[in-house]
Amino acid sequence: MDFNELRDLITVINQTNIAEFTLKSGEFELVVRKEAQSAGSLPPVEVPAISALPDPVPVLPAPVLSSPASPAPPAASPLANDKLLEIISPMVGTFYRAPAPDEPPFVEVGDRVRIGQTVCIIEAMKLMNEIEAEISGEVVEILVSNGNPVEYGQVLMRINPN
Repeated sequence: MDFNELRDLITVINQTNIAEFTLKSGEFELVVRKEAQSAGSLPPVEVPAISALPDPVPVLPAPVLSSPASPAPPAASPLANDKLLEIISPMVGTFYRAPAPDEPPFVEVGDRVRIGQTVCIIEAMKLMNEIEAEISGEVVEILVSNGNPVEYGQVLMRINPN
């Protein structure tokens, strides 16, 4: 990858809500991290030096839970109420309900989940990212079908934290 390709990649990442990006190629690794955003502006990108590293583990942003005080999704569900919390997609990718096509889904509507339990996978750039619950409760709604694309900030599931 030459300097112009790196510059273009960093420019594209800077125009997204991606908080951290890791690229391994051959003998080098590139890690791009952004500071927390202030309202209405994109943060500057910090680009560390490129160096040879042994098998780094990519760090991905945690899923975001929001309360109903957050902006409502475009199509509000009739099941949405004041006490339901949402599991929000932390990235753009493809949503998968199960670890493999021939395996059962991580969760179904009506299942109880606990903090840290994997509830789905989002595939982004050929990496499978497990999305974990950050709250215990009952799955009330699963809003995305298996294999469908998801956007950053899209509501994936609603949890009743009882």
